[in-house]
Amino acid sequence: MSRFPQRMFRWAAVYGAIVLLPLYFTPLPPVLGETLLGFVGLALVFQALFWTIGGDPVKYRALMPLAVAEKLVFAVPALALFARGYPVQPPVAGFAAIDLALGLGFLLAWRRTPARD
Repeated sequence: MSRFPQRMFRWAAVYGAIVLLPLYFTPLPPVLGETLLGFVGLALVFQALFWTIGGDPVKYRALMPLAVAEKLVFAVPALALFARGYPVQPPVAGFAAIDLALGLGFLLAWRRTPARD
């Protein structure tokens, strides 16, 4: 088996943790701060899932479509809103584009990972 799936998921987990953890230390918006913190917490839980999948991609292959979905539920709406002129900040659109690329990488990793016998 190619090492691509293992590397794809492990690097995504490291990247995600690096990007998400500092959000706990930024000033909260005046409303919906708890929503932001919930989003960050849930996203961090998924980084642990990505790390686990990367540890044994064949064993956890069944979870890979869930990982693809996790990337798309943020990337697609954020990029669609940005494209329509909604006030999505350019850095947010940039992170959404990275998530879209990671989702495609996860999809490729899933396709390259053999099913368990």
